[in-house]
Amino acid sequence: MNRLEQLRQFVEDDPDDPFNRYVLALEYIKSDTTQAAVLFDELMQKHPDYLPTYYHAGNLFESLGNRDKAIAIFQKGIELAQQQREFKALRELQSVLSELLYD
Repeated sequence: MNRLEQLRQFVEDDPDDPFNRYVLALEYIKSDTTQAAVLFDELMQKHPDYLPTYYHAGNLFESLGNRDKAIAIFQKGIELAQQQREFKALRELQSVLSELLYD
C-alpha cells in the first residue's frame, strides 16, 4: 500500500478526524492539486476551527491563480489564529497575506 492509499484509508476509517483529511490534502498537493483543493474546501466547511488548514489552503489556491479566494482564506485563518491565541500561526498567516497583497 503506497502512502496515498494509506492516507485515504485513514480518512475512510475516521472521516471526522480533520488531521487525516489535512494530511491527505497535503499529500495530494504533490500529484493532484484539484483533489487537494477539494479536500481543503471540505476541511474548511466541516472543520472551520482546524487552524493548520488555512496556511496551506491559501497557498494552494494562490498557486492555482485564485488570488481572491487565497486572500479570503488567509484572512479567515488570521481571525481564527487570533481567537485561538496561536501567535506563531498568526504571524505566518499575516506574513504570507502581506506578501500576496503587496508583491
